[in-house]
Parts: sequence; structure tokens; C-alpha cells
Amino acid sequence: RLREGIFPTLPWADTKLRRVVVDMGAVPHVANGADVMAPGVVSADPQINGGDPVVVVDERHGKALAVGIALVPGAEMKAPKGKVVKNVHHVGDKVWRFVQLSGISGSRGS
Repeated sequence: RLREGIFPTLPWADTKLRRVVVDMGAVPHVANGADVMAPGVVSADPQINGGDPVVVVDERHGKALAVGIALVPGAEMKAPKGKVVKNVHHVGDKVWRFVQLSGISGSRGS
């Protein structure tokens, strides 16, 4: 739980949240907990507003890497510089490991 609210785990977020797609150069950084920087954004749902929870996915496979908070609207994420998504939960963190060990998973289409 964060001050901003309750956020979903990656399996659920991948099916429910608006997406920010990052290039493959950004993948290792985001997967290690880094915030998303504008130069790494390939595309973003234009319906995203600043403050919205989003799921960050890689451009090649569409795999979920992180759940974050949009810092700017989706239409402004493809910019030459700046931080655009605050990373709050990522692949390999404590929450992700707990979900993996518990067998909890998201359900596409539900």
C-alpha cells in the first residue's frame, strides 16, 4: 500500500491497466526498479493521465515489467527527456517473488 493508494501485482496489472511500452534498452533498468525515462518510451496509451497507475511492458514481447504511477499524460510520454513513470513494483522485487511462490496469478479476460 502506498500513500497514493493500493496497486495491483504484475499478473493482474498486465490485464487491467493502461500500458506504457518501452524499448529493449530500457528493459533491464525498469526490471531492476528504475523509473521510466521518456527516451525509452516507444508508445503510451493516450488515455493515461498523470497520477494513473500503469503497467510498463517491453516492445518485443509485450511482457509486463513493472507497475508504476504516470507522472505525465500518455500523450506527453514520448519526449526527448524526463521521468515519465514512477516504478512502484517490478519483476523480481519482494512482492513479485511472493506472488510467484504463492501461485497467485492474473487471469486474462476476467
